[in-house]
Amino acid sequence: MSAQDAGFLEAAPPPDRWPVRVWPGLLIVALVAAAMIVPGLLWPRTPAHFVSLFAAPLVGAVAAVGWWTFAARVRGPFRWLVPALLFVPAVVVGAVWYRGAEMAVAVYALPAVVTAWVLWLAVSWGAPGGVRRGGLIVAMLAVWAAVAMLRFDGADADLVPAFRWFWHPTEEERFAAERGERAKPAPGAPEAQSVVVGPGDWPGFRGPARDGRVVGVTIDTDWAARPPELVWKHRVGPGWGSFAVVGGRAFTQEQRGTDEAVVCYAADTGAELWEHRTPGRFTEVIAGAGPRATPTVHDGRLYAQGATGKLVCLDAATGTPHWTADLTADASGVVPQWGYAGSPLVTDGVVIVYAGGPTGKGTAAFKADTGALAWAAGNAKHGYSSAHPATLGGVPQVLMTSDYGVEAFRPADGKLLWEHAWTIKGMNRVTQPAVLGDSDVVFGTGVGAEQGTRRLRVTKAGDGWDVGVRWTSKVAKPYFNDGVVAGKHLYGFDDSRFCCLDLETGAEAWKEGNYGHGQVLLLADQGVLLVQAADGKVVLVEANPAEHNELGKFAALAGKTWNHPVVAGGRLYVRNGQEAACYRLGVK
Repeated sequence: MSAQDAGFLEAAPPPDRWPVRVWPGLLIVALVAAAMIVPGLLWPRTPAHFVSLFAAPLVGAVAAVGWWTFAARVRGPFRWLVPALLFVPAVVVGAVWYRGAEMAVAVYALPAVVTAWVLWLAVSWGAPGGVRRGGLIVAMLAVWAAVAMLRFDGADADLVPAFRWFWHPTEEERFAAERGERAKPAPGAPEAQSVVVGPGDWPGFRGPARDGRVVGVTIDTDWAARPPELVWKHRVGPGWGSFAVVGGRAFTQEQRGTDEAVVCYAADTGAELWEHRTPGRFTEVIAGAGPRATPTVHDGRLYAQGATGKLVCLDAATGTPHWTADLTADASGVVPQWGYAGSPLVTDGVVIVYAGGPTGKGTAAFKADTGALAWAAGNAKHGYSSAHPATLGGVPQVLMTSDYGVEAFRPADGKLLWEHAWTIKGMNRVTQPAVLGDSDVVFGTGVGAEQGTRRLRVTKAGDGWDVGVRWTSKVAKPYFNDGVVAGKHLYGFDDSRFCCLDLETGAEAWKEGNYGHGQVLLLADQGVLLVQAADGKVVLVEANPAEHNELGKFAALAGKTWNHPVVAGGRLYVRNGQEAACYRLGVK
């Protein structure tokens, strides 16, 4: 055999060596690594990023088998044994250990095994053939053994995976065990006194106006000297919604085994008062299991939408069910890739939610008293936003943002008032629009090719509407992270960086503070931003367009935190997919 045909680095191996041609394998490993990393750096959360991340490992594995079988100069049983060591354990591990998260095996395990395979051949170039063959089997099986000892535990918003040892219980299992040890709700129905929304209450997603603004509250911002005081903290079931806090009760949604649960806690103690379960479990590999939405309290009733599409109406005081609707059956809805995440909006006698149904059924409304379908309309086919209240041109309306753009409906009957098509094909929108006065709407996204933020001018023109674009900016590209408006500026997220955007021009005022993919509230009376960081910390930031100034921070929760914070009754309520907590703020 000539040096040209020999293999690694084009050098002939010594006698009695295994002359495998290695360089094509090294090239495959390098190309797969580049395909998985580079698009995410250059074009995060675009189709190119997602396709490359999920397709590159599979294509790379097939390419590695092709190289080994046809171009590596391998003969005999090893020509077929090595591909079997790649794919057979992948099927077994995926079916037995990673059930429900099989994609994690394809995306993370296959590249690891291929890399171990190729690198062993490279570093063992001068070793005897028997050592190289035996070492190759050991290297591949060792990686599979490590994979089998790990459990995929989801990923962060940048799709960086998390793993745990298989003998460690999941957070959901820890919650089930701890809940079994906690005192259960007292037998008998809770007090039947109606739950009424009062001053300082937080009746649903992002507050009374769904704009993330806290009014009527001024807090002590010297957290270095007087940090927030822990009132209670305990584990909760998986879920990515927030709290509705009304009448001394804190309502949220959790996954409890095979059921989606609406849970009522005592706001001052964290004690569970009641739960209502609906059969259904939605899970996916990134966020895991659990409902994604926040309940809504309205006229003594509680409305909650689960990730599987079940919409329930309960008595807020007792949890007694009034009705249940199914978006997939009643409104022709299609469960989105990451589950239904819209929080119900109750207005004009109807409950309005994102449905994602075909042929003009993107948004649906159900009668608040009976649960019967009132109307379905709109072009939304992929989205995770909630219906948003607005009054533009003096006309009350409901906005829905989605892959289509923004649509405005008359709440009572679903008549389309106006629309602005800013489509992101194959992708989605998640964040809420911001309504500026009587005429302007700001909305944005951090996914798809059309990333950025846009301000619209919407004016009533006789029987119709004029909709124009004032500006489009790349300064803020929010993923699932909502922003707040303070004066003439928008404070929110550009990917994982906190930023301030000038609402008059769309220009950047500043971009500082890496809080991950977090959420933010505005304490409007004192111009202070309360940021829930993705790592569980809570940070106070001055709402100052001139500079980014942190006033204080503390570790409120542990673990990945994507949920919106709540300030109600002078207390801070926070939660994530594994625990919830209440802190007393120093109210002035």
